[in-house]
Amino acid sequence: MSEIPGDLRFLKSHEWARVEDDGSVRVGISAHAQSQLGDLVYVELPEVGAEFDSGSACAVVESVKAASDIYAPIGGRVLAVNDALSDRPEIINEDAFGEGWIFTLAPSNPDEIAAMLDADAYAQLLKDED
Repeated sequence: MSEIPGDLRFLKSHEWARVEDDGSVRVGISAHAQSQLGDLVYVELPEVGAEFDSGSACAVVESVKAASDIYAPIGGRVLAVNDALSDRPEIINEDAFGEGWIFTLAPSNPDEIAAMLDADAYAQLLKDED
């Protein structure tokens, strides 16, 4: 299993969130999630400007095995999407916690981040799932 970055917060559904220096929140799926899905072949990105509540389905990743919804880890408005994924969805497989980010949100309630799992709690979740 790859190292879990300590600056990320996680949902039990394996989405991650990183608070950026400007207060925006970058979102992706964990290395564990992408390894479970296998080779990704398509990513449906949310629309820039769309607003989502915490826990709302907002994107889709498809692999040769399955399609999976991506949930907003916190509520907010989409500021940016990773357009590179349209041509190369496998970037998520290659670098789930870095270049494989999916979208960035302007949080409607930044305090929602605190309710997410920290890296240690997420590592324990993965251990318990095995």
